[in-house]
Amino acid sequence: MKYLLLIVLILSTLLAEEKKQKLTLGLGPYIQTQPYKNVDDIIIPSPVIFFDNGIVYIRWSRAGIYFLGDKTDDFSWGLSVTFQPRVDGYTSSDIAGMDDRKKTLEGGIAFSLKMDKAYMETMLLTDVLDRYEDLIFKTEIGYDFEFEKFSIYPSAIIVYQSSSFIDYYYGVKKEETTRTNFAQYTPNGGLQLGMQTYIKYPFTKKISALINLRIDKIANEATSSPIVEEDYIYSGLFSLIYTFEY
Repeated sequence: MKYLLLIVLILSTLLAEEKKQKLTLGLGPYIQTQPYKNVDDIIIPSPVIFFDNGIVYIRWSRAGIYFLGDKTDDFSWGLSVTFQPRVDGYTSSDIAGMDDRKKTLEGGIAFSLKMDKAYMETMLLTDVLDRYEDLIFKTEIGYDFEFEKFSIYPSAIIVYQSSSFIDYYYGVKKEETTRTNFAQYTPNGGLQLGMQTYIKYPFTKKISALINLRIDKIANEATSSPIVEEDYIYSGLFSLIYTFEY
């Protein structure tokens, strides 16, 4: 996957208009709490890439290719095919008697809109690797602020998660009840609500600190699961980034 993205990035740069492109590269730890009983938090090294030349884009760990849209300094919109990883889940060793709930790759269609400093993005995604085998629908609305040297990007997020999604990550199957003390649980679809912000602070013209902080209230249908003990998921990224033009 990473080699495919690299090839697309190179080709799109060659096809783009002859003007300088901005590229941001970084690396840092990503931390995400788990809502499950007795399951450790997720801590993984995460590459950080931001790039958008009007043909392809990479926004941290999500990538896409535009097939419709327009981009100016004050206004832009785009329809794209997009892909992103999902690191949720647990293994049978985390919750004894339960089957693995695996990480996956999601893909779908995204519509983005930016007017001055306000932005909105809506995505319809499906499970490319056939883990939960259904759709989720996500909308995010945010605004860019400047405060002295700080750049702050807060946003609100709402995600509709299908019954198959919540059942995969939070349900308890009939055969699992015979191996555990959990009752069978087959949830409906529900809404996950979240808020997040990026905070950027420059040390030099090219080197900055980038922090992402996020909190999600998991769907009520998920909190009712017998394997869940927390209503919220907290996550964050702490990274040094290097931004340059070429």
